[in-house]
Amino acid sequence: MNEEYEIMLGDKVVGKAKVSREGLYYRIRCRCALSGDMLCRILVRCGKQEESLGILVPEGREFGLETRIPVKKVGEGPLTFSAAPRHRDLEGQFIPLSPEEPFRYITRLKDAYLVKQKGKVGVVIKEPGCV
Repeated sequence: MNEEYEIMLGDKVVGKAKVSREGLYYRIRCRCALSGDMLCRILVRCGKQEESLGILVPEGREFGLETRIPVKKVGEGPLTFSAAPRHRDLEGQFIPLSPEEPFRYITRLKDAYLVKQKGKVGVVIKEPGCV
């Protein structure tokens, strides 16, 4: 088995996934053309099963991911691939980062995420009570 699938982000094709079967595993190689404004993960679906393959990393002008996953974890049959924001629903407060100013929230970084919003790099810090 050597197949190629489209990777979708919403209704837009953003890349390709090459899948080959190696015994009890699928070897999956993904390449996507993304802006880099947000971290994205790749999801694979087969029927009702869905698995996250991991986070795309920069590779030259593209973003990529290469992994092996057991066939039984994904299932056999037609596969669909999609890219999704790493944190679909960020709850919390966005705090822009500035090299000129001290960062006052250092003690709250344990549950924070680095993001880029509207061209600014910052962190989203979970509010107390956010899960």
